[in-house]
Amino acid sequence: MSTTAATRPAADAHAFDAVTIGIVSISDRASSGTYEDKGLPALKDWLGRALLNPVTWVERLIPDDQATISATLTELVDTHRCSLVLTTGGTGPALRDVTPEATLAVAHKEMPGFGEQMRQISLHFVPTAILSRQVAVVRHQSLIINLPGQPKSIAETLEGLKDSQGQQVVPGIFAAVPYCVDLIGGPYIDVRDEVCKVFRPKTAIRPRPAT
Repeated sequence: MSTTAATRPAADAHAFDAVTIGIVSISDRASSGTYEDKGLPALKDWLGRALLNPVTWVERLIPDDQATISATLTELVDTHRCSLVLTTGGTGPALRDVTPEATLAVAHKEMPGFGEQMRQISLHFVPTAILSRQVAVVRHQSLIINLPGQPKSIAETLEGLKDSQGQQVVPGIFAAVPYCVDLIGGPYIDVRDEVCKVFRPKTAIRPRPAT
């Protein structure tokens, strides 16, 4: 798959930190061409709406194979220096679902709160959310997060749940992502408030550049 730079106005490139993000769709059938992959477009769509940073995307579409998943995550972090890596697919209890095992195999630290919150969000919709095994880990200065496989669930997990007036009911996990990336030495990720209101301590907030 390709490595591509997002197109943004030149002024933005100077105003906000550049960030390299790895996105990985894990599916036997999509990677073999049996059906169209929907994971990568869903990830890029949400992140493209949310982020103010200029982004370089590193995209991978791979099968449900533990060694391949681990090797791909290692490549994205160690070679491409992705500060954030998001995966979709392969987190259930089925025999071929090995994304969490492959992710933990390359981890330096586990971040269990992300998985806990993802399941809390999904439980608002289906009781089978308790079968989801998503994990998040830190490798070097990169945050790796396993997301659900369905595009709608990806957006709900990242953004959280809002009421009919647009007020946040359940925070999405991305509210904590930028500060986590700060703490592990990554770039300052800035997010559009109308998409996802992120949290940082007051002492960690940078003023936004004038536009």
